[in-house]
Amino acid sequence: MNENSITKIEGRAVFVPGDDVDTDRIIPARFMKCITFDGLGEFLFYDVRYKEDGSKKEHNLNDERFSEATIIVGGNNFGCGSSREHAPQSIQKAGFNAVIAGSFAEIFFGNSTNLGVVCVVVGDDDRKQIADLIDKQPELVVSIDLEALKVNIGEYSFDCLIKQDARKSLLEGSFDALSELLEGNSEVDTVVSGLHYIND
Repeated sequence: MNENSITKIEGRAVFVPGDDVDTDRIIPARFMKCITFDGLGEFLFYDVRYKEDGSKKEHNLNDERFSEATIIVGGNNFGCGSSREHAPQSIQKAGFNAVIAGSFAEIFFGNSTNLGVVCVVVGDDDRKQIADLIDKQPELVVSIDLEALKVNIGEYSFDCLIKQDARKSLLEGSFDALSELLEGNSEVDTVVSGLHYIND
């Protein structure tokens, strides 16, 4: 393990209801006209949180009780639709570092893992219980233990699942491809120095 290792995520949680939450709902396409991902967080779930005039709708993400949440609890097939990296980027930029759902779209899951946003699967009944607990006690801390494969909240503990290769990369801290590339800088220089078509 290294300094980037993620073994446990802890924080308050917020329930975002609905199955088949697609990437366009997570971050509407009109907000993707950006050069960098900075600033995407303010547009997270924009169309389900705000009316056309910009006033707030009634939504858990607008509820002050959940203003300190860093973990999203969602439904099944979370992150489906277009394969845009902007969706997990907006989740991370909004201050969330984990999603608990019934299942995830494959590309969304991969993009999230590459950012270090932990995505774990928890069964429907257990997720409903978690949602009920955080609705009654928003201050409860949710803990996602990647080593034990457990989601803990208050006195309750629930089994969770995550793909083995994703779990391994998070535990080892090898999920960030850019960091791995930069760490191998000296090896790249060595290879380049031996390339005759560059050095001749």
